[in-house]
Amino acid sequence: MPQTFSRYSSIALVKEIESPENPGGLEKRVALVPSDVGQLVSAGIKVYVEMGAGEGVGFSDEEYIKHNAIMQTAERIYKDKSLIIKFKGPALSSIEQMSAACTLFCMAHFNSYPDRAKLLKDSRINVIAMEDICESPKQDSDERILGRVAMNAALTPFFNDNTIGGLRVRIIGWSERLRGAINRCGNRSPRSLQVIQPSLAFEELEATGTNALYFYDSKSFKDPQGILQKLRALKTHTFDINDFEIKQGQQAITDYQASHPPAQFGLRRIQCLHETGQAGARYGMGLLADHKPSIKKANIKAVILGYGNVAQGALDELHQQGIRHIHVLGRAQTAKSRIDYWLKDADIIINGAEQSVELRGKNFLISNKHLKELIPENSVVIDLVGGSPTNRSPVEAVLSCSFLTAPYFVQDGVLVSSLWGWPMMGMMRETAIRYSGQIVEVLIGKEKLIEGLGKLSPGVKAALVCGPFSDTPKD
Repeated sequence: MPQTFSRYSSIALVKEIESPENPGGLEKRVALVPSDVGQLVSAGIKVYVEMGAGEGVGFSDEEYIKHNAIMQTAERIYKDKSLIIKFKGPALSSIEQMSAACTLFCMAHFNSYPDRAKLLKDSRINVIAMEDICESPKQDSDERILGRVAMNAALTPFFNDNTIGGLRVRIIGWSERLRGAINRCGNRSPRSLQVIQPSLAFEELEATGTNALYFYDSKSFKDPQGILQKLRALKTHTFDINDFEIKQGQQAITDYQASHPPAQFGLRRIQCLHETGQAGARYGMGLLADHKPSIKKANIKAVILGYGNVAQGALDELHQQGIRHIHVLGRAQTAKSRIDYWLKDADIIINGAEQSVELRGKNFLISNKHLKELIPENSVVIDLVGGSPTNRSPVEAVLSCSFLTAPYFVQDGVLVSSLWGWPMMGMMRETAIRYSGQIVEVLIGKEKLIEGLGKLSPGVKAALVCGPFSDTPKD
C-alpha cells in the first residue's frame, strides 16, 4: 500500500544540549519563544516544551505555561512525538529516544556530520533542515530591485563602450537602498568595487577620471564637502539613485518585474544571514584591535569576499564601525590570477563567498599559501561560510568550524575564525526571537509544514534531507 502522512497535531520543543556542533552546550537559543508557542496553541496544536528549554535566553517555564504549553522532562520530551523541533542538530543519544517515522525539524547540517546522518537514516527519522528551506517562489522587495536597476543604468554606458573591465566603482555609504546596487555591481565584474565612508575628504579619493564611477543616494548623502562637484570637474562619473528613482524608478521596477519572473527558489526562510555577517565582522574587528592595537581605522585594509546576504551584513558592520575603504570582491576579483592583489597586506578579510558543492575542497579562495606569504602577521580572517572535512570551506585552513570553546586559531601568525552560529556572539536572545517567528511562519503560515510530509510546499520539500519514512511501508 502507498505511504500516508498525517497532519502534525502536536509538537515537541526540546532544549539545546551538547551535540556535535554544540560542544559544551554553549548554544542556548530555543527554537520557539513563549509568545510563538501561544500562536501554535491558538491554531489547535498541542505544544510540549522541555523544562528549561528557554532559560538560556531568558524565557522561563512559567512564560511557556502562560501560553498553554505542556511542560515535560528531558526523559519524556522525545517519546511518542511526531514532530520534534530544536535549533541545532541533535545529540546522538537523543536520536535513540525518537520514534521511527517521526520528523525532526532543526538546523541539520546533514552533509557536515555523515555519521549522525547515517544514524538518523538507519533510525528512519524524517529530517527537515531549517537551513535548506527557501522562499518559493523568490520574493524581491522594491528597494532591492530599485538598487539593481539603478546600478544597471549606471553601468550601461561602460558595457556599451566595453570599458566595464577597467571601471573603478565607489559606493558612498551603505543602506538597504544601496544594498541591491552593490549586489548588481559585484556580479557585473568591474575592475574594483569599494564601499567608502561619506565623510571622506576629496583628497582621500584615489579613484578619479573617466574610468571611475561614484554611486550615491542624495536622500542620505548631502555632500557637505562638495566632493561630487570636484569629481565631475575631473570627468569622473557620478550616479544618484534618488534622482533615478524620482525620474524613472517605479517604471523601471515594473519593467524589471515584468521581464524577470520570480525564480523557483529564493532566500532562506529561516535565517539571520545579515546578523551572521554583522556578528562575524564585529568579532573580527575585536580580534584585530587586540592583536594590532596600534592600527588606526583610517589605515585598516578591509576585504570582503562576496556580496550576498551574509557578506552584506559584514559590510554593514564594517561601514558602521567607520572603516574608510572596504574592498568588495566578486568572481572576477577572486580568480586565482587576481585575488593575490587584494589579499596582500590586508588587515581583516571576511569570506562570505559560497562555492558550489563540486568546488568545495578543490578551489580555495583563501589558501594556506596566502596565510603564509601574503597576509600579514596578526591580521584576521573571518570565514562566514564554514565547512567540515567532507564539506570544505573556501578558506583552506578551515578544516571544520570553530566553536565558542575555541573561537579562533592561529596559522602562520594569522588569526582565523569560522564559527557555527555567529549570532551567538552577543545576539542570542534577539536572534532566537527572530528565528522563532520565522519557524512559526513556516509551520502555519505560507508553507503550512504542520499539514505533514504529504503536503510539503516546494521550498520545504527541498529541505527534506532524510526520508520520507512513514509507519505505513510501501508495497
